[in-house]
Order: sequence, then C-alpha cells, then structure tokens
Amino acid sequence: MSELITIGWQEWVALPELSSVPIKVKVDTGAKTCALHAFKVEPYEKEGQSYVKYLVHPYQHDDSQFIECHSLVVDQREVSDSGGHREMRYVIQTTVSLAGNKFSAEITLTDRDTMKFRMLLGRNALRNKYLVDCSKSFMLGGKFDSPDDA
Repeated sequence: MSELITIGWQEWVALPELSSVPIKVKVDTGAKTCALHAFKVEPYEKEGQSYVKYLVHPYQHDDSQFIECHSLVVDQREVSDSGGHREMRYVIQTTVSLAGNKFSAEITLTDRDTMKFRMLLGRNALRNKYLVDCSKSFMLGGKFDSPDDA
C-alpha cells in the first residue's frame, strides 16, 4: 500500500466537473458519504437517463453567488444526518481534487445552508488515500480567495 497523505479536519477541495470555485470542506470520518449543499434541486430526464439540476452557494455565509450544476443521478437514498433525521437524497458521482489527487466520489445533495460547511468529505472518499489529523486545519496549503476563507 502506498503512503497515505495526511490532511486536516478542514481542507479546500475542487470539484472540476461542477465548478472552478474551490469549496471549503469538513473532513468527516463519521459520515459515510460526501454531502454537498444544494438548493432548488430539480430532477429531469435526458436521453432516457435521470439528471438533476441544482444550485450551489460555494461560499459559506454568501448567498449572493451561486453556481448552476447538472449531474447524472446515480442513486436516490435515504440518509440520516448527524441529528438522526432521515431524508431522501439524490446521489451524484463527480471528480474531487484534493492534495494533487483526483478521484471519483459519490456525493449526496442536501440543503446545508444552516451548517458551517458547504460540503462534508466522508470516509468512503477518504479510504485508502488520506490520513486525517483532527488537530490540524488546511494542511494542504493556503486559503483561496473567497468571502469566507477563514
């Protein structure tokens, strides 16, 4: 097995298939899958396949900027949040870029507007790639220019 890359409990990731804007994530080993803040989620059909259109606020506490995204739906599943509340979520699959690695990850779409982070990076995406040092933040480099990069 190759050596794992150590990351902090919060990092910046890129979702190059969705946006050129990096997103600050909470690295959450307690979460099985990744979750991305999405709103105005609208399913549609294209060439016999299920897609979803949704908007993303890439910066926390800034509702003035948004990105429109379109993704193939790979699943719909019932997911429990940290408070035990269950909801049906669309699941997409997209490329995540972190620490120079690009990999495909399943991401559930949910309203995280009231949460501190726009995205959670769950343990399925981290497995066999990263080691998490929960005492550190932003081990992979500096901050990006955003309204909420602190």
